[in-house]
Amino acid sequence: MTTSHAPLLLRVLRDPGSALQLRPLEWDLLLRQARRGVLLAKLAVLLKPWLDGVPSGPGHHLHAALLTAERQSKLTHWEVSRIQAALRPLGVEPILLKGTAYLMAGLPASYGRVFGDVDILVPKARIDDIEAALLANGWSFEQDLDAYDERYYREWMHEIPPLTHVDRGSSLDVHHTILPPSARIQVDTAALFEDARELPGHPGVHVLAPVTMVLHSAAHLFHEGELEKGLRDLFDLDALLRDFGRDPAFWTALVPRARALGLGRPLFHALRYTTRWLDTPVPHDVMRAAAADAPACQGLLDACYDRALMPDHPSCDGPLTSGARLALYVRSHWLRMPFGLLVQHLARKTWLRMRPAKEAQP
Repeated sequence: MTTSHAPLLLRVLRDPGSALQLRPLEWDLLLRQARRGVLLAKLAVLLKPWLDGVPSGPGHHLHAALLTAERQSKLTHWEVSRIQAALRPLGVEPILLKGTAYLMAGLPASYGRVFGDVDILVPKARIDDIEAALLANGWSFEQDLDAYDERYYREWMHEIPPLTHVDRGSSLDVHHTILPPSARIQVDTAALFEDARELPGHPGVHVLAPVTMVLHSAAHLFHEGELEKGLRDLFDLDALLRDFGRDPAFWTALVPRARALGLGRPLFHALRYTTRWLDTPVPHDVMRAAAADAPACQGLLDACYDRALMPDHPSCDGPLTSGARLALYVRSHWLRMPFGLLVQHLARKTWLRMRPAKEAQP
């Protein structure tokens, strides 16, 4: 994607100093796109060196976003300590995932990153004990599930139903692997735990090793069908690759590790779109090696992702955007489920969407 055809938000995130040339209506559009893309705090962080030149109106929004991110950081540290306290009697040491991991590890990917829940990875063999311990310590399921949804989570998903703390209102996702067991890609889950690293200053709390962390981020983004936060997640990958890539050993291990875990194709997509949009410095030999896992339909995927990963704002939409998002939504379910289950699941979701409208008819 050429910079001239990219949405305003992406152009400014790539070149923050250019924001000083924006007119009032452009500032308004920039902030709206950033909010929809969950990138307002990220924008504020990148604009810090130029904040003195930002008009007062947009400046107030950016300052508020920075305060929100700082508050979330404090709350997340506390939340992790409460999760750890709940699981300590079981001898379970959780592995933090995604935004929580970036924040607790102090990675550049966490700067200005706002997220809605804490994600942890725990052994599947202990999942019943872990669930009971969390329920006993104030977490509860976010909603009552019917028999189908209960089975969907318990048999086909890589996590238990989402939890919310009854007092703090915080959300917790408990994973026992990183892709659904029914997915076409079968991840070597045991290998995820092998090289997890304990966080300095946080005994008993772990994060994935750098290479594995990148691969999980790639798998999460390129197997999701709802991509409202897709651009934020792409910036996550860019930040991780730039940070970890300072160590040559990271690049040497990246593609072999991806194939060992069964994540060669998500890695290729991660490298393709970070270099394509964000000029992420990926060594040519690594890119060539990863390209061996490119799908035959890559041109079609480019056409879809170039549209669907943009902020979900009318100014970023074109005539084919809704079709691209629908195609990737169906693709995500195709990757997640065998054909028979896919048909059953999508038919049920369609029926549930239609039912309220039908019931409202006289």
